[in-house]
Amino acid sequence: MRYAHEVGKVRAAERALMARLPDGALMQRAAAGLAAVCARVLPAVYGSRVVLLAGGGDNGGDALYAGARLARRGARVRVVQAGSKIHEQGLASLRLAGGRLLQDGEAAAAIAGADLIIDGLTGIGGTGGLREPQARYAALASESAGLVVACDVPSGVDASTGQVAGAAVEADVTVTFGTHKPGLLIDPGASYCGVVELVDIGLGPDLPDPDVVAPRPADVRPPEPGPESDKYRRGVVGILAGGDAFTGAAVLSAGGAVHGGAGMVRFASVARPVELVRQRWPEAVTTVIDPGSHEPKVLERVGRVQAWVVGPGLGTGDAAESLLEAVLTTDLPALVDADGLTVLARRRDLLARAAPTVLTPHAGELARLIGGDRDAVEAARLDHVRRAAAELSATVLLKGSTTLVAEQDRPVRVNPTGTPRLATAGTGDVLSGLIGALLAGGLPAMDAAAAGAYLHGLAARLASAPSPGPEAPITAYDVIRSLPAAFRAVHGVGPA
Repeated sequence: MRYAHEVGKVRAAERALMARLPDGALMQRAAAGLAAVCARVLPAVYGSRVVLLAGGGDNGGDALYAGARLARRGARVRVVQAGSKIHEQGLASLRLAGGRLLQDGEAAAAIAGADLIIDGLTGIGGTGGLREPQARYAALASESAGLVVACDVPSGVDASTGQVAGAAVEADVTVTFGTHKPGLLIDPGASYCGVVELVDIGLGPDLPDPDVVAPRPADVRPPEPGPESDKYRRGVVGILAGGDAFTGAAVLSAGGAVHGGAGMVRFASVARPVELVRQRWPEAVTTVIDPGSHEPKVLERVGRVQAWVVGPGLGTGDAAESLLEAVLTTDLPALVDADGLTVLARRRDLLARAAPTVLTPHAGELARLIGGDRDAVEAARLDHVRRAAAELSATVLLKGSTTLVAEQDRPVRVNPTGTPRLATAGTGDVLSGLIGALLAGGLPAMDAAAAGAYLHGLAARLASAPSPGPEAPITAYDVIRSLPAAFRAVHGVGPA
């Protein structure tokens, strides 16, 4: 796992460590790591043109001391003072190594002509939009042809949340110290970071439990069949999806489950989607439900399952509500998606259940569930997914550019495998079936949701770029076909 801690926890750990170290030692550790990364990304340090954007805080000091190290290796280092204050000891060290402080009128040309720009405008405590002159320097750096390396977090990105309120530095590399910060992993902030490099400065023993975690391949462990496995032990998932208007949702959610490791898929809907599922997935055991049926024992007709998926393409009328109520009054794990979430927004009382419940909304659906605004959800994804998990007493997977999975009082999980290629019709239906299969296989709700998101994103990447080269457009069915390769990859067989 990659662990991320919010700013308050990082500051407390830094204070505890600094109390045990000589004065200035922690900043020197950070500067050494920053300089090492900068030297690695430059074609050559000697003769390179390096510009430091230095604010008055600790990150400005880190940048100045790192610049001094580069200057001693032959780089031509210049510093732009962004504000009324500057770290005086760091500036003295830079001057001693041959660096020079630029006048304001020289800054634009120096930034435009730099081979490398180090962003030390603000620190991890910065919130809100950048003010002048920082905003102007951030824009100049982002427009420059040189490499931009951000110190700890790109200036303008909220380190704890990933929110960006106005101008921000667009970095090619972000060198962060001690631990990741949530804003480096969560959009929109994550999109400003480029490649994130973690430098160990010794905070580990003083850090508490993380606020956000991002899994690596070794952390994704879908259920594997053993010698005694049969289709029932592997997990039977029941899917209630599709209707006459949305037959594709039926086929795709069933496909996600079939290729998601389920021992058996039981699918139920009205006649037309059932017919299509039978044709495409003959492995599935199907049941026809009469249109508008409020049959009280409909789930018994479907058969015994270990988990339910309900909602994709189901409609939002009384019949859909009746099916959702039937599922959520069982004592089995359940995933609710798409139309099921629309119904749930008016029937939140159905969430009063002891069994695990996974909700998989996009931002608009989440806004309806918690009575919020879609744009507000997109701007503060971490805050809203936590709020939803607490209010709804459920595992909430917020789909989007960075998918987040939250449960109350647990670190939020960030999926690192997503790709914009997933922004196409039907991929969410595939995800629902996949997570349902993992739930039926015995994974706890949060593990099933996080593993499903990881495998889903990885399958999309494999489908869009099966060999080295640019990514190609994909369909939801392409994601289904690539799920076996994604499973092999997380088990260490094939590319990850």
